Amino acid sequence: MTIWRPANFITVKALALIWQDDALLLTEIYDDLGNVKGMRPLGGTVEFGEPWQDALQREFLEELGTRITLGREHFVLENIYEHYGQTGHEIVFLCHAHFSDNHLYRQDAIPFLEHDDTECLARWMSLAELEAKGIELYPEGLRERLVEPTQKTTSIRLS
Repeated sequence: MTIWRPANFITVKALALIWQDDALLLTEIYDDLGNVKGMRPLGGTVEFGEPWQDALQREFLEELGTRITLGREHFVLENIYEHYGQTGHEIVFLCHAHFSDNHLYRQDAIPFLEHDDTECLARWMSLAELEAKGIELYPEGLRERLVEPTQKTTSIRLS
């Protein structure tokens, strides 16, 4: 297991909100002991000079070997957090999306490899299920944004 700490600079992330009924596709986030401490949508780091939409497509091709279709709207969250005493700071682009190939919707759990060959597992979880199990949803503020009734009116429309 890899021990992870936040970078000491601001990182830019792009994450996809892929739904199946009321369940969101999420990957597990672990603490140093290997226990699940939370879950987050799939995606990853935007590389220098790379538009966030391209980063999102690249991450899904690299990790799941599939393409996604991005929705027309997105929103941005600033995520400042503490992880084992170290501060992390992210700017996170989030976009509703769906798989171009529907076969992944039939899987309860989807194994994949991170860029460093860490084995990961994505699964479908509803917000109610996360809450009932006491599992945090990352980035912070995402849960509130997803249940906010005015989300669509405050989203930014892509050209």
